[in-house]
Amino acid sequence: MEVKKTIWEGAIPLQIHLHQSDVATLPPPPPALVLAPRLSYLPLLSSLIKPHFNDALPPSVDTIWFDFNALPLKWYIPTGVLYDLLCPEPHKPWNLTVHFTGYPSNVLIPYQGEDSVKWSFINSLKEAAYIITGNSKNIMNMSQSDQVELWQSVMNGSLEPYQRIASKLKLGVIEDEFIVEKGLILMNTRQASGETDMAGQVKTGRIPIRLYIWTVSKDFDDLEDYPPIDSWDQVSYLNRSLEIKKDGKRLSLHDALRSLLPEYTFNRALTSEQQPSEDSGEGENPSENVETHTTGGYPEIKLVRIQGIEPRLDIPFSWVVNNLMHPEYFLHICVCVKVPPVNAT
Repeated sequence: MEVKKTIWEGAIPLQIHLHQSDVATLPPPPPALVLAPRLSYLPLLSSLIKPHFNDALPPSVDTIWFDFNALPLKWYIPTGVLYDLLCPEPHKPWNLTVHFTGYPSNVLIPYQGEDSVKWSFINSLKEAAYIITGNSKNIMNMSQSDQVELWQSVMNGSLEPYQRIASKLKLGVIEDEFIVEKGLILMNTRQASGETDMAGQVKTGRIPIRLYIWTVSKDFDDLEDYPPIDSWDQVSYLNRSLEIKKDGKRLSLHDALRSLLPEYTFNRALTSEQQPSEDSGEGENPSENVETHTTGGYPEIKLVRIQGIEPRLDIPFSWVVNNLMHPEYFLHICVCVKVPPVNAT
């Protein structure tokens, strides 16, 4: 619960500049300084940002949009995910540019105000519900008041009202019990697939996942040297699900990523600290049964980031799901992949 509370309270300091084409006064206005909730969406900051720049704007303005280093930012991706994807080396504050004219409809899907974000969220929730339970009836049958309260809780970063409404949706995923002791996570896990508990809470092993894979051809060891993303063509946006099998074996984050992305190998630095598990069979960690460094010309995973952290890959995947999942029940994972040169043999 404490981890989830910390996630919900997470925010990114932003320094937002008004684009010069929208500046109608001299001198230009100073940047706006705001804290953006990680779980929210950039356009929802409009009520804070527009009043700050209002006196400098031209008479005719249209749709708000943002860019980072001239890359238009996709409004339907949560702010924290955008930050994790575009800033492997954290920027504090994160310098963004806001526009009120010239919406880049060739890059971004149409945005028509707060309702666009709300319905994008609700549609993602329906999609997640279908993956988890096989239907989205619980979302479709939400009362208007519950729908409003759920959305307001996401907008305001309010965990308690969110949990009160979310519990009615019966989308519980995996039931785990953890004891954190001296930096280690000791696990007593009960998993079920397609079963129902005493309160009617669905406990399924199907996990909705969104993967953001950005590829680089230049190798780097320091995040300061990572090649920046200057086009969305460098990012693959994948919706996938992972079924947790009820076989008594611990599934690590490493195991989950291997299943989700079997075409990639793992950088040795990502897996070098993994320790054998005591509960994964006969003293054997399934994560150590694969080669974890690049061989030949295979793509290699260089970085994994979830909710602003780079987790150990031997962490139980169920813990990741239960604590780092977004409010629409998707787990968002940013992955940097080093691809071999085209002429590699």
